[in-house]
Amino acid sequence: MSTGDARIKRRPEQFISDDRRVITRRFLPGDEPRLRSIIDRLMGLSEEQVERELANVTRDFEERHRDIEAVFDDTAQGVFRRVQIDTVLSNSRRLLLGAYFTMEYSIESAALFNPSIVPHVDQSGLPDGACRFIMSLRATGEGHISSIVFRTGEIDPSGDIHFDPVSRFVGSAKPDRDAVRDKRTFFYKLIEMGAYNEATGDVLDEIPDEFSYLDLEQAVERIRARLSQSQRLDEAIEHVLWLARSNYQLTFPPECPISEVVIFPVTENESRGIEDARFVRLTDDDGSVVYYGTYTAYNGFRILPQLLHTTDFSRFRITTMNGKCVQNKGMALFPRRIDGRYVMIGRLDNENLHLMTSTNIRFWNEADILRTPEHPWEFVQIGNCGSPIETEHGWILLTHGVGPMRRYCIGAMLLDLDDPSRVIAASKEPLLSPNEKEREGYVPNVVYSCGAMLHGDELIIPYAMADSATSVATISVADLMAHLGV
Repeated sequence: MSTGDARIKRRPEQFISDDRRVITRRFLPGDEPRLRSIIDRLMGLSEEQVERELANVTRDFEERHRDIEAVFDDTAQGVFRRVQIDTVLSNSRRLLLGAYFTMEYSIESAALFNPSIVPHVDQSGLPDGACRFIMSLRATGEGHISSIVFRTGEIDPSGDIHFDPVSRFVGSAKPDRDAVRDKRTFFYKLIEMGAYNEATGDVLDEIPDEFSYLDLEQAVERIRARLSQSQRLDEAIEHVLWLARSNYQLTFPPECPISEVVIFPVTENESRGIEDARFVRLTDDDGSVVYYGTYTAYNGFRILPQLLHTTDFSRFRITTMNGKCVQNKGMALFPRRIDGRYVMIGRLDNENLHLMTSTNIRFWNEADILRTPEHPWEFVQIGNCGSPIETEHGWILLTHGVGPMRRYCIGAMLLDLDDPSRVIAASKEPLLSPNEKEREGYVPNVVYSCGAMLHGDELIIPYAMADSATSVATISVADLMAHLGV
């Protein structure tokens, strides 16, 4: 079996899943009567028994989390919002109650794959020719629920890659209820959803131009008090609340190392996973830099393209992507505007590569086919393997092709710098194909990347093997041009 172009070099580093990396999640095993029965049993314990049980569970779990008592306390507060408790609880009894309704979830117990790589936010203190990087990965745990995790490292002046130690701890964040949303964007999205009508208009009329989730909840209460109940009003309120929950902000403590950050599903749209994030460092026309990530939210029935952006990998804003051209998976932004417009690669029809342009990074309604499958290794479909990379030769776009036996291989294209709709060259044969060591795993016969990075004259390509683990390959730009016949 062909394993790809001989010019590409596989490195020895591998990332495999580590089932010790766990987050805490709320554990609610039933409806309110079931929760009350558990609480009643807890209330029957003496204070001495409570102290003993709390000491035991704290001792067992305090080495696995940075502040397990804070976790118990937060969970208890959530339970109190669901179940009214008339008795005043001691601090120990409240924490123990929280422990009974908390569980651990191993975020990467099943797989760690589909990486993308970008230059690190902080490049200070490095020798000439060195570069820090941030790598994102798709972590999958029990029930095939996917989240985004990160690794960091450094490429030294000689081109060697060094990965930083990974923290034992993992930290997840909850949506910030005070994060501000834009009413005008909501208006356009409701129209696109076919959900804008007189009732949703009544809801929007009650909120300011920029509003928080709390503002929206208070507006809903006023509307319900003023207007008679109806199915139309209930549906309108649910549509607006759903859209607000789909646009949110996550904030991690600034002292939290990037390897502890996990973006775990927190909305209905993401309930079955956050898939295949493609990160890019985008420099805007005014010189400002923002890191964007496009990903697919999946709820078990449908997908929803989402846009994530951050400047520090500590605070993340997540928004819906809008427009008729963002109805499928695998979109990747160019790292700068071209002629004043944002540009993105996507696969609108699940088969061909499209070039999309927009003046608004959240709304995409213009697209043209860039390339259709041409060679046997990509006859089933083609897609991108992350954001295009700018070089003096043109835009390097890594691609993936699906061929016989649903084998995924990685190829490349070269696009014109000024007119990326013009394809200068494309791989006739795969650049990287699964070899015998890479083909076995969760999804056999797949190599796949969500984004590469250029360091000097070397292209650094992190890639997934059989949707199970991750490795790294490199190729010089000169050798890649030779592969493309340029």
